[in-house]
Amino acid sequence: MFDFDALSATLAELGLARWNDELLPLLRQRLGGATHGDWPRWNAAVEALAGARGDDDRLRELLMALHPWRKGPWQLDGVAIDSEWRSDWKWARVRDVIAPLEGRRVLDVGSGNGYYAIEMRRAGAAAVIGVDPTLLFAMQFLAVNVFERDTRVFILPCRLEETPPARKAFDTTFSMGVLYHQRDPLAHLERLAETLRPGGQLVLETLFLPGDDLRAATPADRYARMRNVWLLPTVPQLVRWLEDTGYADIDVVDRSITTTDEQRSTEWMRFESLHEALDPSDSSRTVEGWPAPRRVVVTATRKQEIRCQSPDS
Repeated sequence: MFDFDALSATLAELGLARWNDELLPLLRQRLGGATHGDWPRWNAAVEALAGARGDDDRLRELLMALHPWRKGPWQLDGVAIDSEWRSDWKWARVRDVIAPLEGRRVLDVGSGNGYYAIEMRRAGAAAVIGVDPTLLFAMQFLAVNVFERDTRVFILPCRLEETPPARKAFDTTFSMGVLYHQRDPLAHLERLAETLRPGGQLVLETLFLPGDDLRAATPADRYARMRNVWLLPTVPQLVRWLEDTGYADIDVVDRSITTTDEQRSTEWMRFESLHEALDPSDSSRTVEGWPAPRRVVVTATRKQEIRCQSPDS
């Protein structure tokens, strides 16, 4: 189902032909089922979708085989997937405050099942490469793309750190919901900067702590029942991190408090969600006693490279 030929051609067009040699063997292994026991079931569902079009009951059964659906919502023929996240709300907060995507080469780090990547394409992006280590999300994207039939957007089941350097390959790089999972957030920001051409735009969305001071804190165990939350900064601290890692034109474009209307359990994601992560007696706190999740969107540009002038110039 995965179009490796289209990916190879797109990577070459982006100046990332090196990825074809170094990354494609890893992708073929993961997308061939060698690394996950549920792959045969997922793959069978994806392969059956095209033949089931026109039969919404069968489509629903096949798409439900890819549970849980975290990002969405999706409308695939007559089947409405009510995902855990109302990702359309986040996209509405982002789409009008970023540089227009028309004709831009885009990298989507932590892409999930490709909801935002497809929205980026609909906004005119020339090509979108998404990376996310969760194989199920890549399989969900393949399912969605049975309906979208887009050969210029790809979700690769790997971490950014597993890809070869993508020096100056992209006009816009997104990192949404990723930074707080990084042990070294500054290293992540530096790696993102390397992917951008000079003057290219970073779109960063992450959790933050309330406060106007320069501060970041690490939860001792979990945050809102999430593992791997390493550092939660205040917004001023986040801006300082961006300044320290080579960004300019830093702009805080949105702040929001995540509600149980935006993130919740549904038929398509039947596990616990935000409701269970909040203190039942005080919804402004998590069950661990931290401030409830609030998210910030920041845009920034990679600094233009300055060429040294000769003494005679």
